Amino acid sequence: MILSTIVDSAAKVLLEEAQALMAAAARLQSNTTTRDGYEQAIIHLFRAIDRGGKVVVTGVGKSGKIGEKMVATMLSTGTPAAFLHPVEALHGDLGVVHPNDCVLALSYSGNTEELLMLVPSLKRRQVPVVGLGGNPKSKLAKECVAWIDGHVTHEAGGDDLPAPTTSTTLALALGDAVALSLAGLRSFGTDAFALNHPGGSLGRRLLLKVEDAMHVADKVACVSVDAPLDIVIMQMTRHPKGCGVIVLENDIKNSCLSNNKPIGPSVDNADVLDSLLPSPPSSSVASSVASSVTEDEAVCEVPPARVNVLGVITHDDIHRILRARVGIFDIKAVDIMTRSPVVCGADTLASEAMRVMVEHPDYELPLLPVVDREHGFRGVVTLKDLQELF
Repeated sequence: MILSTIVDSAAKVLLEEAQALMAAAARLQSNTTTRDGYEQAIIHLFRAIDRGGKVVVTGVGKSGKIGEKMVATMLSTGTPAAFLHPVEALHGDLGVVHPNDCVLALSYSGNTEELLMLVPSLKRRQVPVVGLGGNPKSKLAKECVAWIDGHVTHEAGGDDLPAPTTSTTLALALGDAVALSLAGLRSFGTDAFALNHPGGSLGRRLLLKVEDAMHVADKVACVSVDAPLDIVIMQMTRHPKGCGVIVLENDIKNSCLSNNKPIGPSVDNADVLDSLLPSPPSSSVASSVASSVTEDEAVCEVPPARVNVLGVITHDDIHRILRARVGIFDIKAVDIMTRSPVVCGADTLASEAMRVMVEHPDYELPLLPVVDREHGFRGVVTLKDLQELF
């Protein structure tokens, strides 16, 4: 019974904080004073950045912790920012504030003594101060060039435990709003965001290209369309990391078997598509394949010149044929390969390649052949490798 009460209390806290966020959003949408205050705040902060300055965030106690997180978010989204503890500022650290900067001061009451002591020094430096708090009539609010409305009706703990909860949650959310507003004004997009996040899964998702994760062509099992099944299996065994066999053209007449469906920027040029997407397959071509070939003829050494990918053979294809046990010694690569495979460009984002493999409408693709405009077949990227990376 006690645990049930605790869970209900936790849900109540979340609901109260959510309601405070909704109320703040409603004021931003419909309250003229709140709207004007936020707009003026963003204008002053943006002007500071535009003239080569930064946003200096300051606050004491819980507000200081929120301020540190605001700075981290601003830096992530391309806004030059620094945190300044007001007590340290009074003892020499005020030198971090330059004339082109703008100060964002956090205080729910708006009467924090340490912050108010900073104001005269900031005025002498002609540095504008933007405030964020719950009392627009406070001493701090009267000294600010703009005031961001962070008012809440009560803290989630109630009168029995009035610790900063709802007010700090709203301040944190408003800090995110400010950071994203400034990023939007500066047209700070995904590419720029990625440059600030080179490490970890997030960085890889935004920066990693297929060519960084692929198995290069000479490390991939490759055969011609007329390769017999035993050669296909041997090649797959010799090159297990590619998770399959790529079927390449060994004669110009066989190029009509190819009808690749590319993804990614490397293969979306019309001229490249013309060379990579020949006419659909004809039954006469498959029947014209030689009935007997040597291993040297069946195994493709990837040439430096452009070569077309005609199909893909995976472990599932091999298992299906072996289970059938019907004429397996007469089977050629052309008989079991998946024709018209989806391919990707070398400079396609690895995350996009993984999305295509996972979201294929018929079945999950275990691999994608990699092609580009200069060399044609470049290698293979596998779903297993990408899933390990992300």
